[in-house]
Amino acid sequence: QVQLVESGGGLVQAGGSLRLSCAASGRPFSRYNMGWFRQAPGKEREFVAAIGRNGDTNSYTESVKGRFTISRDNAKNTVYLLMNTLRPEDTAVYYCAADLGSGLRSDPENYEYWGQGTQVTVSS
Repeated sequence: QVQLVESGGGLVQAGGSLRLSCAASGRPFSRYNMGWFRQAPGKEREFVAAIGRNGDTNSYTESVKGRFTISRDNAKNTVYLLMNTLRPEDTAVYYCAADLGSGLRSDPENYEYWGQGTQVTVSS
């Protein structure tokens, strides 16, 4: 079992920044690829970014490339999502998730463990 707890969400104006954190406990954190997903009201959960076990590989959905940065600190059992130049369409509940599989995957069905989510609201 892995427990994930997100933090760092909030209300920000368009163009602003936020850094989300996801603290993990339970099984060794470094065994998992980690992902960030988001879900806006009335929409399906969508992939945002993923990072490999050692932090040396990452992937992003097209709409956040150049604006968001995923990183991890295995010594602190934490994964981060730095979000810059935020837009109103980034408004959603953001979730972190853990994946034991190989490769960086964008399908939420591949992720075994999920946090409870943190709300990000971007005002125009």
